[in-house]
Amino acid sequence: MNTINKKVFISYSHNDKEQADAVCVRLESANIQCWIAPRDISPSKDWAEEIIDAINSVEVMVLIFSANSNSSPQVRREVERAVHKGVVILPFRIEDVLPSKSLEYFISTQHWLDASSGSFDKHLDELYLCVKALFKDEADGQGVKALEPAMAEEDTSGAISFAVSELKYISAQLANYLGPMAKIIVNKKAMQSTSLKELISLLSDDLDDDKERDNFIQACMSIVDSTPP
Repeated sequence: MNTINKKVFISYSHNDKEQADAVCVRLESANIQCWIAPRDISPSKDWAEEIIDAINSVEVMVLIFSANSNSSPQVRREVERAVHKGVVILPFRIEDVLPSKSLEYFISTQHWLDASSGSFDKHLDELYLCVKALFKDEADGQGVKALEPAMAEEDTSGAISFAVSELKYISAQLANYLGPMAKIIVNKKAMQSTSLKELISLLSDDLDDDKERDNFIQACMSIVDSTPP
């Protein structure tokens, strides 16, 4: 199977194949192509070579994170390669475990999609919205790393409207700490907010470091001060 047009690489431990297959089905049902082993490895090709070629050809890696993948040398090598190639990594945590030191080095700045509890189907839908948002600007030639906010497919009745420029600025500030997941979080919490100040406060809760939280709030408050009442 040709991997040139693949957009999402699914990295997982073979022990988590059921969850990885579910992710693949959910994304491909929405016409987001995935590369997943062993399905997309040609029988006559070298396994390692095929994986390297696949990572080189995608823009996003979904990491199925669990105790199994946490201890998997193969998963670690895939993540290392993705980071080296500048591929966006979306950790999809299916178990409540912390990353090993070898993985933490590469993914500690990423914001988890936590699927360790609650409805797995709902978490799959959330993952789809995240991946979709990362690809949103591709048609405009900006690539998956652009920070133009994408409105999540949720009911927004009752929520106030924020200017695109405001959400873009706040997303850029949050991305300094949470990476490409920032715009997804901003759009989700914008639907729960009734003012810019409340939105900034909600977003600051995602930052564990006090200094980072203070810097984020200070940077964002500049647009609050410049916004007419």
